[in-house]
Amino acid sequence: MEHPDNLLFVIFGASGDLTQRKLIPAIYSLRAQKLMPNRYAIIGIGRTVMESDEFRRRMKDSIIRFLEKKEISNEILNEFTDKLSYLVLDSSSEDEIGKLRVIIEKTAKEYGICGNCIFYMATPPEMYKIIAVNLAKAGLGRQLGCFRRFVFEKPFGYDLESSEILNKTLHELIEEGQIYRIDHYLGKETVQNLLVMRFSNGIFEPLWNRNYVDRIEITSAENMGVENRGNYYDSTGALRDMVQNHLLQMVGLTAMEPPSSLAANAIRNEILKVLQSFQPVREEDVGEQVIRGQYTGSHIRGECVTGYRDEKGVNSNSKTETFVAIKFYINNWRWGGVPFYIRTGKRLPTRVTEIVIHFKSTPHHLFQRELGKLAGNQLIVRIQPDEGILFKFDMKEPGSGFNVKNVAMDFHYKDLADIRVPSAYERLLYDVMIGDPTLFSRDDEIETAWKFIEPVQRAWANNSEIKIYGYPAGTWGPEHANDLFGDESITWRYPCKNMADEELYCEL
Repeated sequence: MEHPDNLLFVIFGASGDLTQRKLIPAIYSLRAQKLMPNRYAIIGIGRTVMESDEFRRRMKDSIIRFLEKKEISNEILNEFTDKLSYLVLDSSSEDEIGKLRVIIEKTAKEYGICGNCIFYMATPPEMYKIIAVNLAKAGLGRQLGCFRRFVFEKPFGYDLESSEILNKTLHELIEEGQIYRIDHYLGKETVQNLLVMRFSNGIFEPLWNRNYVDRIEITSAENMGVENRGNYYDSTGALRDMVQNHLLQMVGLTAMEPPSSLAANAIRNEILKVLQSFQPVREEDVGEQVIRGQYTGSHIRGECVTGYRDEKGVNSNSKTETFVAIKFYINNWRWGGVPFYIRTGKRLPTRVTEIVIHFKSTPHHLFQRELGKLAGNQLIVRIQPDEGILFKFDMKEPGSGFNVKNVAMDFHYKDLADIRVPSAYERLLYDVMIGDPTLFSRDDEIETAWKFIEPVQRAWANNSEIKIYGYPAGTWGPEHANDLFGDESITWRYPCKNMADEELYCEL
C-alpha cells in the first residue's frame, strides 16, 4: 500500500466522543499496521481544559478500551501517544486560530515535518464554516509546496440552503480537492465489496435491473438511544443524521451504472447520476411515502428503557424523529418502476445495516399453488455487524413429495481468519492521508441529496397533520411503516444480529 507523506494531524473537538471512540483508535491502528508516515504528530484542540499529559492518558485508555487486545503493543502505544499534544483553544476566535499557526509551525519543526496538514472537524456542524474561515485568515488553507486537507463530519449542512452556503464559503477559501466530506459507512469493507461483487462477476449484473428485481430494501438499525447526545440529536433527527448521507449514498452504490474506471471521479459521477434520477417526493405526498416515528418508554429483557422525550437534553414536547422509512423510485432505464425502501431508527431490536435485493418470483407458480406462498430469492449484503453476503433460495427437502425449504449460501468476513478487516475510519483516514477522495462525497452529491430530502423537511415543518408515530423501544419501529408496501403480504425484513441465525427473527 502507498506510504503517506509526512504530515501533521490537527483534530478540532479532540475532547469529544468521536475522537476518543473512533479517530484516535483508528490512527493508532494505522500506525500498528505501519501505514502512518515516517514522521507525524497529532494536535488535539478543544475547549475542555486539560494538559497534554492528561490528553495522552485519555487517548491511551480509549485505544485500550476500543481495540482488541491482540492489536495493541505497549511499545507502539507509548511511541504513538508521545506524538500527541493538546491545546485549549476557542476555535471561533480568529486570534486564537492565529496562535494555532504558531503551534503548528513549532510542532512541524520539532518533528521534522514539512507543511502538510490535515484538519479534522470533529465538532458540531455549525462550527465548520467558522473554523474554516479562521484557518484561511490565518494562512493555514494555502497549499504552497505542501497539502492542506479539510475533513468534515456529517451532516454537511442542515438543509439544501445551508449546504449550498457552506460549499460556496469553502470554495471561496480552498479548492474542492482539499475537502473530504466523510461518511464512515462508505469506509466499510462490505460497502466497497458491493462494487466488486456487481462488476467483477458476470452472474449478478445481468439480473441487477427492473426485469428481475422486485424491490430493494435498505435498513440501518441501532439498538441504542441517543445516549448523552440529546441536545445534538434533538436539533438533527434521523432524517438529517442518517438518511441524507448514509442511506442515500448506499442507494447510490447499489443502483449505479458500471463506472468507466476506478478513478475517484468516475465512481462519484455514477453515484451522482443515481441521486439525480430520484423521483422527487412531492410535499403533498410525504404523509403517504414517508413514515416517521419516535421511540417511547418500554421494558427490554426486564430492563426499563427511557422514552426519547425523557432523555437528557431532549425537549419534553419534541417532534424530532428517531425513526424514518421512505418509499421512492429511481427514474432511469435500469430501475424504472422498482420501488426502493429505506429505513433507519434508534432503539430497534438490534444493531444492523444491510442491503436486500428482493428478486421477482417465478412466472409459473408451480410450488406456491401446492404449498402456499414461499419466500422469494433474496441477496443480502450485510454491512454491519457480521459483515458478509447471503443468498437465499428454495430447495426441495429430502423425502417424498415436494416440500420446499428456503436455504442460504453465505460468506462471512469473520471466516477469513488470516485477513484483518480494517475499521471504516481506519480506511477513510488512510485515504485522506494519501489524497484519495473516492469514498468521500463531492459537493454536487451532497446538494443533490439535500434536494431530494427538502420536500420532506418542508412538509414536516408546515403540515401539522402529518403524524409522528410512537413505537416502544426494542421494537422494529411503527407498524405503519409496513403500509409503505401497499400489500399486506409484504413486510420489512427483520434481520438478526448474526446472519447464521437467519432462520430466526429478532426479539420484538
